[in-house]
Amino acid sequence: MTSENPVMNSETLEEITDNFVADNSTHKEVIETVISSLAQNNSAMVSQTESGNLWKFEYGSVEVFVQLSGETDEDLFTVWASVLKFPVKNELELMRKLLEMNWSQTYESRFGIMNEQVVVLSQRTVADLSAEEISRAITLVATIADDNDEMLKETFGGN
Repeated sequence: MTSENPVMNSETLEEITDNFVADNSTHKEVIETVISSLAQNNSAMVSQTESGNLWKFEYGSVEVFVQLSGETDEDLFTVWASVLKFPVKNELELMRKLLEMNWSQTYESRFGIMNEQVVVLSQRTVADLSAEEISRAITLVATIADDNDEMLKETFGGN
């Protein structure tokens, strides 16, 4: 009796693994996996509240926050990191710089203002949110914030 190996169509082992993780992991589990791979100095912390889960971790010179309001399609996945606190010098020039950077350097993330701080952020609903999108959003926000916070502070003051 001979046993034949099943023929795998075009999917590689990596694609099968990725699909298994995507199909069998919650958004929360994926977020925690991504954060554990990026967090420095054992800095990752999580808080669970009525409005969902909130994670915080250090990446380079910035603190990155990730919030998941829930697992339904209408819930929100938000990532942000502060890069500069107000007041700043030459606010008009700063706004122009941020708009130019939004156009050319931020991909799916963007600069914004929240609670008297310039932040890098990414936000979307949880509907059809993939593990790859979670990983990309967290990585983009962390990297863009870390790459630009010192330059913005040096150029425009603030904290």
